[in-house]
Amino acid sequence: MGNSSTGEVYDRRPYVAGSFYPDNPDELRSMVNDLIAKAGEAEIKENVRAIIIPHAGYIFSGEVAAAGFAAIGGFRDYENIFLIGSSHRSTFPGASIYHRGDYITPLGKVKVNREIARILTTKNEHISYYREAHEGEHSIEVQLPFIQTLFGNSVSIIPVIIGTNSIATCEVIARSLEPWFTANNLFIISSDFSHYPEYRDAVKVDKTTSEALITGNSSKFLRTLRTNMSLGITGLSTSMCGWTAALTLMELASGNENLGFKHICYRNSGDSPYGDRSSVVGYHAIALVEKSIPATKKAAPGEEQVTELFNLSDKEKKTLLSVARRSIENRLGSGNPAHPGINLLTPNLRQNCGAFVTLYSNGSLRGCIGKFMSDEPLWKVVGNMALSSAFHDSRFAPLTNEEYNSVSVEVSVLTPLRRIDSIDEITPGKHGVYIRKDSSSGTFLPQVAEGKEWTREELLGYISRDKARLGWDGWRDSEIYIYEAIVFGEQDQLNRQKT
Repeated sequence: MGNSSTGEVYDRRPYVAGSFYPDNPDELRSMVNDLIAKAGEAEIKENVRAIIIPHAGYIFSGEVAAAGFAAIGGFRDYENIFLIGSSHRSTFPGASIYHRGDYITPLGKVKVNREIARILTTKNEHISYYREAHEGEHSIEVQLPFIQTLFGNSVSIIPVIIGTNSIATCEVIARSLEPWFTANNLFIISSDFSHYPEYRDAVKVDKTTSEALITGNSSKFLRTLRTNMSLGITGLSTSMCGWTAALTLMELASGNENLGFKHICYRNSGDSPYGDRSSVVGYHAIALVEKSIPATKKAAPGEEQVTELFNLSDKEKKTLLSVARRSIENRLGSGNPAHPGINLLTPNLRQNCGAFVTLYSNGSLRGCIGKFMSDEPLWKVVGNMALSSAFHDSRFAPLTNEEYNSVSVEVSVLTPLRRIDSIDEITPGKHGVYIRKDSSSGTFLPQVAEGKEWTREELLGYISRDKARLGWDGWRDSEIYIYEAIVFGEQDQLNRQKT
C-alpha cells in the first residue's frame, strides 16, 4: 500500500453507519443519549486523561462505550482528542494519521486538527498518511457520535491508526505523541478484548488482561497476552484486538506517578440480547486518571490546615438549580430526568461536599434541608436535598402540584466544618454556625444572619434555643463549628438574564 501523498481535501465518509450504529441522525442521536443517560452512574471524580473503550456495534458494546464516555464527563475543555486504534484491515509500517480532510458521520462533520497531524506525519519517520488505512476502518468511526453528542464542535480530533505489531515501533510512536499528552488533550484508545471464546472463558481471560493492563506495567501486559494465547482456549483468537494502541498509551503514561488506570465497566457480547454465548467478544471501559489533589493552602507553623473554598461558575450554579428543580418535578410526575447531562458535570459538581437546598413560596420559607458533609458528588446531594426540602421537612406539608409554580429554589454549597476555640472567630453573615452537644445539634446558614445586626452571642443564642433545643445559653458548653457557603438562587439567575 502506497503513501497517499496528494494534497487534495478528502473528507472521510462513514463506513459502518447503518450496521454498527444507526444511519438516521435522529435515531442515532436518541440512541447515544439513551446510552449515556443509562451510564450516568459510571462517572468518576478524577480528571480523565485517557479512556480505553470498545468499538463494536452499539447493540453489543454501546453500554460499555457509554460508560467510558460518562467517566470522561464531557465536562473538560479539551483542545483535542487523539483517537488511537489498531488496524483491522491491513498492516503497514508504523501509524497513519488522517489529515487531508475531516471525518463525517450522520450527525455531521468532526473537525480534524490538520496542523497537529501534519507536524506528526512530517517529523516522524514511523508516522505517515495512508488514506486507505482509514477508509474501511471502524475503530475510530464508532467513537465519533459519542464525541459529537458530548463535546459538540468544541474539540478537534487527531485520528491515528496503528498498522504495525512491532513493540519497539509502538514505543517510538508514543514518544512522538508525548508533546501532546497533556491535561489539555484527551486520548481515546479504541479496542475490544477477547475474540470468540465461549462466555465463561471470555470473562476469565478479559479479567486477566484488564488486571495486567491496569498495573501500568507494559511488560506484564505483554506477558499476559502471550500467556492467554498459550492456554489453548477454544475459539480465542486474541485477548485484545487493539493491544498495540493500548501499549502506546501505557508507554505514554509510564513513569508518571500522578497517573493511574481505573476500571469502569465490563461486559461481553453474550450479555446482549442479540449475542451468542458460545462465541463472544469482550468489552472493557478503563480510564487513565490523574490522582486527585485537594485545593488546600499550606498552613503556617501552628496554624490549622484549612481547605480553600472553591468557586462555582454561573453555568455550574445554573446546572445545580436545574438539578434541584427537575428532582422536584420528577417526584411530582411532571418533569424530565434530574441527571444534568454528562457534558455539564464539571469537576466542581463531582466534588464530595455538603449542600442545603432552601425553598421559598411567595417570599416565605417553604422548606430547608441539607447536609454538611457527603460521600456523594455535589450534584447528587443537591438533587436529594431538594426532594427532602420539598417533601420531608417536618415543618411543612409535602409540596403539591398546585404550589409548585410559586416555589423558588436557593442552593447553599458548604465548605467543610471547622471547629473553633473562640467565638471571636465568627463573623455573622459570613459564617454559618453549627452547634452540637451530645445528640442535639442545630445550625444557621450564613445568610440567616444577614441584615439582622446580631451580636455573636445573639446568633449563638438563637441557634442554641431555636434549632438545637439547648436553651439560650446552651452553646456555652457545646462544640461550635463554623463554615462558609456559596449561596445562589433562581432569582439571581433571573436578575442576571435581565442585565
